[in-house]
Amino acid sequence: MPSEDNLTRLLVQWGRGDEAALNRLIPLVYRELHKMAKRYMAPQNAGHTLQTTAVIHEAYLKLAAGPEHDWESRAHFFGVAAKAMRHVLVDHARTRLSAKRGGDVRPVTLDEGIVVAGGQERGLVALDDALTTLAQLHSRQGQVVELRYFGGLSVEEAAKILKVSPETVARDWQFAKAFLQREMNRPAGH
Repeated sequence: MPSEDNLTRLLVQWGRGDEAALNRLIPLVYRELHKMAKRYMAPQNAGHTLQTTAVIHEAYLKLAAGPEHDWESRAHFFGVAAKAMRHVLVDHARTRLSAKRGGDVRPVTLDEGIVVAGGQERGLVALDDALTTLAQLHSRQGQVVELRYFGGLSVEEAAKILKVSPETVARDWQFAKAFLQREMNRPAGH
């Protein structure tokens, strides 16, 4: 992996519209994006219709089509990429759920103690809904979940992006997990 300074420089250049910087950046970040996508895909059924590479490519399209970014660092980029991957999987799950309306019901472990009832697609949608509620009520805690759970960033990396102490991120992480657990286990319609 190249130095953080080199990646940040390329990210800033890409954010300003430099397509050549993007062409140099992609090979440097692809391996890490692939690891992130594999983490997303690990809990999915073996017959999942999306493959790891497709998740990466769909996320890239979301990033490339979006507004220009003021990338602050490597961690900031991977946090945004993680959010894009999450949206790809959630959109896919919502589409499949609307198409089949039903499915098996079983517990799905999403993270340290966060367990929900429903199929994996339903669990992913429930997590997305709970995270949306969390972000509306407690913005920073929502960002911590994005960076830690979906982005795979350390407490220290998340703290750097959010410009808070690692202790604050750790507290936010604990609060967010409890909030998501409560929201995801709440009966429908409440």
